[in-house]
Order: sequence, then C-alpha cells, then structure tokens
Amino acid sequence: MAAEETSPTVVGTAEESLNRRSADQGTSSDSADADTAWDSPAPLAPDERIDAERVLPTRTDNLVREASSLIGGPVGAHAVIGRSRHLTPLRVLFALALCGLALGWFGKAGCLQQAPPDDGSAGRPGAEMRLDWDDQRQFTNLCYSDVISLYGAERLNIGALPYRDFWFQEGSDGQTIKRYMEYPVLTGMFMYGAAQLTRGWVWAEENWGVPGALDVVLFFTVVALGLALFWLVTIWATALTARARMWTVWLAALSPLVFVHAFTNFDTIATAAVAVALLAWSRDKPWIAGVAIGIGAAAKLYPALLLVVLGALCLRTGRIREFGAAAAAAVASWLLVNLPILIPYPSGWWEFFRFNADRSADADTIYRILADTLGFTWNINLLNALSVGLTVLVLVAVAVIGLCAPHRPRVAQLAFLAVAGFLLANKVWSPQYSLWLVPLAVLAIPHTRLLLTWMTVDALIWIPRMSLFLDQERRWLPDQWFTTAVVVRGLMVMVLCAVVIWQIWHPQEDLVRRGNDGRWYDDPAGGVFDGAPDRIRLRLPSRLVRRRAEVEVAETVSAGSP
Repeated sequence: MAAEETSPTVVGTAEESLNRRSADQGTSSDSADADTAWDSPAPLAPDERIDAERVLPTRTDNLVREASSLIGGPVGAHAVIGRSRHLTPLRVLFALALCGLALGWFGKAGCLQQAPPDDGSAGRPGAEMRLDWDDQRQFTNLCYSDVISLYGAERLNIGALPYRDFWFQEGSDGQTIKRYMEYPVLTGMFMYGAAQLTRGWVWAEENWGVPGALDVVLFFTVVALGLALFWLVTIWATALTARARMWTVWLAALSPLVFVHAFTNFDTIATAAVAVALLAWSRDKPWIAGVAIGIGAAAKLYPALLLVVLGALCLRTGRIREFGAAAAAAVASWLLVNLPILIPYPSGWWEFFRFNADRSADADTIYRILADTLGFTWNINLLNALSVGLTVLVLVAVAVIGLCAPHRPRVAQLAFLAVAGFLLANKVWSPQYSLWLVPLAVLAIPHTRLLLTWMTVDALIWIPRMSLFLDQERRWLPDQWFTTAVVVRGLMVMVLCAVVIWQIWHPQEDLVRRGNDGRWYDDPAGGVFDGAPDRIRLRLPSRLVRRRAEVEVAETVSAGSP
C-alpha cells in the first residue's frame, strides 16, 4: 500500500481559486482576469500558495469551534491558510505554552515566600531571611515542589558534588544508611549545574549588588527557567511531528497537568528528549532518534521504552538496519553521559537503582491501594518482582499488538500504550509522571474532550494528595478522596489505552489517518514506516476477527485512495 505525502503541500493558488469562482458564476477565466480589480482591490501576493492539508480545529473540533466564538468564530471558508508571516501555528503554540508555564510558575510562587528568622533576630544587622513554609504552607497552598526540597536534601546548598559526596540518613527500618544523589545522571548534573549558577548569583548579589533572594528561591528560579525551555522544546518537536495536525498540540501547551506539574520535578527534560526522538524518527533520522532516546534515558528511564516500540515496528517492516542505528546510538549516548560518573563513583551512580529497589509502593499506585484496603504490608522483594513482571508483560503485549494488528499501528499509538502501561504496572507513579503521557496522548488520540477530561482529573489529584501530608486537624479531605481519585485516574488511562487499541484494530476510525481531501494516510509521523509493506506479521488465533479487520482496512484504503 503506497503512502501518501502528509506534509503540507501546495494544492492551488489564489488565481486558480478566482477562476473556479468565476466559472461557477457562468463567466470565463478571461472575464475573471478582467474583474480582478473588482474581486481583489490589492495586487495578489507574489506567493500564491495555500495549505489545504492542515487540519483546522475550529472546523473539525466541536469544542474548539465553540471556544473560538470568543475571538470571532471559526476560520472562514474563504480564508487563505498557510500564508501568515507572523502568527504561524508554531509561534502561537509557543505563546500558549508560555501562558501555561506562567500559570505553573504562579502555582508554585506561594512556596517561594520569605519570612524573618524564628530566633528573634529579625531586624538586627546581618539577620538572614528564611523560607516561609510555616503552618505547612507548601501543602495548604498546593505549591509544593521537589525542586525546593531537594536543594537541601541533596546537599546542593553546601556545594556537594552529586554521586561523589554522600551523607548518612536513617532508613525506614531505623538503620543508618549511606546516601548519594538518588536521580539519574543527567537529572543530577542538571541540578548541580543549577546549584552552581545559584552560587554565582549569590556571589554577584554580595559583590555587585545584583538583585537577589534566598539561595533556595534563586535555585528554583534557575531550575524553572531550564525546565520551561525543555517544555518549549517538547511543544516544538511535538508540533512538527504532528505535521498537518499541528494545531492539536494546543492541548499539550495548555494542559492542566502543565499548570500543576511543570515545576514539581525535573520531568520536562525527559519529555523533551522523547519528543525530539519522535520528530527525528518521523524525518527518517534514526540515529538522531537514538541519541535523543539515550539522552532521555539518562534523565529518566522511560524514554528507553521507545526502543521496544521501534523494535516491534521495525521487525514487522523489515527495517532492521534503521532499528540497529537507533539502538546503537541510544546505547552510545547513554554511555557517554553515564560513564564519566560510573567509572569514578560507582557507588554514587548505583544509588538511583538501589533507592528505587528499596522503595515501597507509592501512594498513587494500585499496589498501595490494595495493601491499605486489605490491610497488609508488601514484602519488598515480592513487590519488586510483581512490578517488574507486569511491566515486562505490558511491553510484550505492546510488541504483540505492533506485530499482530491487521494494519501496522502508528508509532505514537504504540508509544502511548508502552508508557501508559508502564505507569499502570510500576510501583511508583509520582504525580508529575503524568506529564510523560501528555505529548504522546496528543499525537496518539485525536479526541479533545476525552483528553481534556483525563488531564483535568489527573491534575486535580494534586488536591487530595497534598491533604495527605497535612496534620490531622488541618486535613480538608478524607484519605478516601485521594484513593478514589487515583482509581478514577487509573480507569481513565485504561480507557485511553482501550481507545488506542480499538483504533489500531479499526484504522478507518482513526482521525489522524484521515486527510482533508478524503484520502487515507498510513502514519504521518512514521518515518521509514510510512507506507512500508509488512515483512513479518504474527497471525491472531481467531481467523474471523483477523479477516474482518483486514476487510475493513482494505475497504478504507480503497475508498480513500485517489
């Protein structure tokens, strides 16, 4: 089955459009040329191309169409698309993303307030201010951020070098343990770099009179600037990967999850790497995709899941060389980042794995809910085995879907299933992890109301979760509210997965595969997969289900092909 070109193409000019209108009015093209001054009071632009393939949400999405009434309504039927020099889709998406990030900043601003010291030295010369987290402000104001806590917890405030310097801490079993930086290398070194910039800022404040604040506030400011840039990279790469559906990325730019969690932790580093990897793969650059995957895995492990997705699809299409290039580049870039720490400080480098192996079930996971409901405590070895085992099963299932589907799934669809399944099976689901799904969901699931509902529910979990950390007399919600919210969030993610699987088996219902011109597309962001024939494909046990799906795909392609 041949692939259709999915990038915006020139399908006509303003003059051709004028001639068509003149013909409809019963006039010749010559008379139309004569009446050009009547039809267009100004000379036509030198570049008369228009973009007829771009999907316009105000025409195709009911929610966006209704919202557009605030700014004049949907784009007009005679509007010339793709000719704006300034308000390009990408620039508008950047502006929307900055608005979302600004809301995220203001959400954390309550935790950046300063207060006079508690020791009665307020007003004395040399008295230092302190961070005002009195009366559990960080939880009652819903502004808690790991960025602020980790500045002191990881000893960055005293200039500790991650993975080399250590400290002693009492563990959950009462024993004293030796602790190092608990994050992967790229994230840890990003934190260290931000801490060094903070020290430079403090020095400039003391010696040059540069405006400043508490060092922890300056640290958060530096980190937030870096995380915002990473999120803008995420939006940029996701928008370019979406191609004709670029406007749909507004949902990622203004996602409620960004408002709440853009600056909760350091996850936008990994989302940027995954988005760049998908963009590079869509542009037939497998080695660049591999480099991005390796760098992302050095910040968070989940970007490595893309190798499972690409491996299954490459096996199905026989693109083994491209997968080899991507995998080799991923391993090389990951080693390049990790070896400078692993070789001199192996104990510090291993801390991330040790910490997560000893970590109990997170409150946001089904494991903790089961333990609290049934009244038992997980054996850590059993919990680890179950979590790892379920994760492996999820990845095997994703690979099987990629190899068995009647028509090859889109890359974004399998990537979403892999990451969502990993979160559901993992024993840790920190609230900010949901950011991982946002750009993938926008590419995989073209249903605005469904995505917006999930994102809103997921973001609102922050409210009952913060209540868990409050003193008993201050809690505004019972603990059961949090448990219910987590269950609802898990069910909604499973619904999203079910929608993706349904559309994989019924590609004629996948809006991403439909063009404005009525044609049917394979995988606009598939890169070497787009239009590639199957070389290896597993057969489902049920011949009836497989045959019915194949007939539906064949009928769709036949009806959509020119």
